[in-house]
Amino acid sequence: MIRVAVSGAAGRMGRLAMKTVAEAEGLELVGGYDPGHARETIAGIRVSADRAAAASTAQVVVEFTVPGVVVDNLAGWHGLGVSAVVGTSGFDRAKVDRVRSLWTDGPSRCLLVPNFSIAAVLMMHFAELAAPHFSASEIIEMHHDRKADAPSGTALTTAEMIAAAGGRQDRAVESEELMPGARGAATGARIHSVRLPGLLARQDVIFGTPGETLTIRHDTLDRESFMPGVLLAIRGVQSLPDPVTVGLESLLGI
Repeated sequence: MIRVAVSGAAGRMGRLAMKTVAEAEGLELVGGYDPGHARETIAGIRVSADRAAAASTAQVVVEFTVPGVVVDNLAGWHGLGVSAVVGTSGFDRAKVDRVRSLWTDGPSRCLLVPNFSIAAVLMMHFAELAAPHFSASEIIEMHHDRKADAPSGTALTTAEMIAAAGGRQDRAVESEELMPGARGAATGARIHSVRLPGLLARQDVIFGTPGETLTIRHDTLDRESFMPGVLLAIRGVQSLPDPVTVGLESLLGI
């Protein structure tokens, strides 16, 4: 039985994670941490504003908070000797390096997950496979209007994977922007972020080369789609060989 606490317990993803863990075979929900909702009861657990109290008996903490507090929370979980599964967005390479410098010793593990959707992980893997065969690529990511950051962690990770796989950005002309930002964020593959009410999450990775294009698209229609990945991460994080791992790929065998 793996004992689990959830950080950001009262948020949309936190509440769903609390309910999912409480109902999952082989897992025991033992705590919830959310300073803004202390003493609220979710999935039968009283939420705490005290980090140490929330994770006092936990082996794994699932982190669903916001970019501004996540690194401090991770320092706290590491100090308590608890493994962390992190779904908070906004982990660019610099922030990942900060976590690696923090999480260097002890038996606990940290798994940073840009996207818990197994289908989204496969989408990124397919983009990595396609990258060296095309002249250039662009990423369009679309999310609901309550998402706190842009671009998404999934888009950033996809761009990094394309670059690492040998993806080129060879265009005949680098178009002049008549309005700043019109060509998206330049991170190798350019990223365009859309935030609209009515959306949940979608990402298109578009590759082009003379005479043809390839579009790899993933749609998230319900947050329930993230929960199999959350459970996979909880069950696998403590067995990971490195102190800090990025993505579900190693747990999926890809």
